[in-house]
Amino acid sequence: MRKQFCDAMVERAGGAAVAFLTGDLGFMALEPLQKVMGPRFINAGIAEQNMLSVAAAMTKLGMEVWVYSIAPFCYARPFEQIRNDIALHGLPVKIVGNGGGYGYGVMGPTHHAIEDYGVMLTLQDMRVCVPAFDEDVESAVLWTGSQTKPVYLRLGRGEAPIGFNVPSFSGWRQLVRGDGPVVVAVGPLVGSYISALENQKQEVRPNLWVVSILPLSEAPPPVDFLLQLENADRLIVAEEHVARGSFASELLLHLAGKVAMPHRFDHLYARAHRFERYGSQKYLRAESSLDLHALLKCIQRE
Repeated sequence: MRKQFCDAMVERAGGAAVAFLTGDLGFMALEPLQKVMGPRFINAGIAEQNMLSVAAAMTKLGMEVWVYSIAPFCYARPFEQIRNDIALHGLPVKIVGNGGGYGYGVMGPTHHAIEDYGVMLTLQDMRVCVPAFDEDVESAVLWTGSQTKPVYLRLGRGEAPIGFNVPSFSGWRQLVRGDGPVVVAVGPLVGSYISALENQKQEVRPNLWVVSILPLSEAPPPVDFLLQLENADRLIVAEEHVARGSFASELLLHLAGKVAMPHRFDHLYARAHRFERYGSQKYLRAESSLDLHALLKCIQRE
């Protein structure tokens, strides 16, 4: 999604008060943005804690500040600065993490971002945006830019099947309809499921949803989802994130408060940072039982 993000930021960069800070990343990707922004495009170097504190100060002075890095380097390494300098002051810094989930799989566990939005959502007034498709990124940037509180924008790799008509960006979207279980995925992972689920027979075909905005107080489950859940035999949540602090845990807590718990529940999630072997994002999803094969097996299980 880097190209789409760069294009969207080029459109936004016309405002004199917009600044962009990068942690020594963006080579062969963000040059068009650098050219448009000039001195407002700042390479902060490999000094992420300082970069986030500088972003907080610039935002306090009235600027719209975007901070960009590989995901773990912009939320894990400078977490104290995000908490103390940004979240506790309610400053609307836009924190952009590229390679969410296992996106940088071959780089090893230090580059995996599988606890990111759970960690960030522990902070006061933090919002999270997880675009699912390349086509979402422009709207996701507009949404992120419009927020008056801090936002973590998690970028991945768009995986929509060829020819799929991507619905307009929103917090919740239904992508497949059927009479089977309700399946909810967070972000780009959903793209790897669509074609196979569309080809299921109506009576077993799931109602497939994708979630792109968190927490649920910002984008609560729609009425159609709740009605489907009431009539379905089970709910399955799939996310490229660890179980603790997951979207699934927040969703179940939300549903319990509404006395709308599912009849049965299954959770597909990122099971580890480190496996016996390492490999691509696709390989690590399979190791975590997050891939299409695992989902179909879960759906078919009695």
